[in-house]
Amino acid sequence: MLYSIDSTIVNVALPHMQGSLQITQDQSSWIVTSYIVISAIATPLAGWLGTRFGLRTVLLLSIFGFTLGSILCGLAQGLQDIVLYRIIQGAFGAALVPLSQVTLLQNFERSQHAKVMALWGMGVMVGPVIGPTLGGWLTETLTWRWAFYINLPIGLIAGLGVMAALPSSDAKQHRPFDLLGFVLLSLAIGLFQLMIDRGQSQDWFQSGEIVAYAFMAALFAYMYAAHSYTTEHPFVDIHLFKDVNFTISMLMMFIIGLTLISTSVLLPGFLQQLQGLTPTQAGVLMAARGVASIAAMMLGARLQVLLGPRITTLLGILISAGALALMSQFSIDTPKSLIVWVGFAQGIGSPLAFMPLSLIAFATLSDRMRTEAGALLTLIRNIGASVGVSITIAALTVSAQTNQSYLVEKFTLYSPLRWLQSGVTPGANSSTAMLMGEIGRQALGIAYANDFFILAVCTLVAAPLIPWLHNGKLAKPTTTVVSDH
Repeated sequence: MLYSIDSTIVNVALPHMQGSLQITQDQSSWIVTSYIVISAIATPLAGWLGTRFGLRTVLLLSIFGFTLGSILCGLAQGLQDIVLYRIIQGAFGAALVPLSQVTLLQNFERSQHAKVMALWGMGVMVGPVIGPTLGGWLTETLTWRWAFYINLPIGLIAGLGVMAALPSSDAKQHRPFDLLGFVLLSLAIGLFQLMIDRGQSQDWFQSGEIVAYAFMAALFAYMYAAHSYTTEHPFVDIHLFKDVNFTISMLMMFIIGLTLISTSVLLPGFLQQLQGLTPTQAGVLMAARGVASIAAMMLGARLQVLLGPRITTLLGILISAGALALMSQFSIDTPKSLIVWVGFAQGIGSPLAFMPLSLIAFATLSDRMRTEAGALLTLIRNIGASVGVSITIAALTVSAQTNQSYLVEKFTLYSPLRWLQSGVTPGANSSTAMLMGEIGRQALGIAYANDFFILAVCTLVAAPLIPWLHNGKLAKPTTTVVSDH
């Protein structure tokens, strides 16, 4: 939760940060961009570090580094300060989610993996949901700086817990560091994330900046692929992708990341822009999603035993897609009770799909590959989230403009009957302005509905991949023989 809450909590505080730090809206986007890009670059590195220096050491360093970065963010006095400290946050925080998952898998018997992954999944799934609620409340009640200070007590508890509970010595592998591979992969990921994050503000491929990012990201990705197949110890072990379970799970994790975070970004905007709610009120309505996610995590562990991981995953995908299809019917007059119930349904569906995949991905991998595999799964899920948010925001803007143009065509000087029905006199500035404002509002409502429909279709795309997953017994745990000498 230390990491996953922070992925959404800052978005609510951005408008307040602009005034306090005296920065423009475009400049404030770098507060989010710097964190996302550095996290993406550092995530694959987390796998190598955990393998080389041990999970306990890297986790402790990550927790305290992330907590220190959070305190510094709260103390920032200008744009340069906050961007630098967000980079520190992203660099140290990248290892938290993947290595915490691998730590649990390594320290519990396989028969207990479903239960411990349910508990672990609560932090990953619930964090982005309660982030906007917590961020809105802290910002309105105190200041935006508390959106960062809140990490201090959580970080201390997490750090002390790791120190007390994890063994001081764990398995380490003396694997050579592929510096060239790391540089090439980092450049490819970083440039791709920059393209995705800045595409909307720069009009996508109409901008030379975005075209350059795309070209260079593709070039470095190709160079990294060629390098990996010709070097003895590549930065990312290519043997991982020969495992069908892991490869299919990565594809499905990309889709889950795309739909889960996009909904968390779209729904607060829908509630605030079209239904006039405050950030806190919108967060309270979305809280049902978080409550349902917690319940679904515990339910999912039992369902996996009764139905198997593939059926449980399919059930989660169908529930999530059904909830998003209902959201595609939302309008500006949708009652709040329906929004709560649909959010509750989605909160059940997403964990039921996410949790079995978190286990299936590792089921047929050897223990030595787990750390690296955990980092890659987190990376692909985060990239899916970035792609999803960018696509849905771009689609929202285009759809709203198109719908408004279509609706405005109904109110011309040559359609007096429609003007008469609306109670507005053409040319009366105040009343005409009110009508145009309402048309814009209705157009935006249709655009939100279109976005939710797109996400419902994207969710269903994952369903045909399920038969490729192995539904048999999990691989037997590796037995370590300890010599007396």
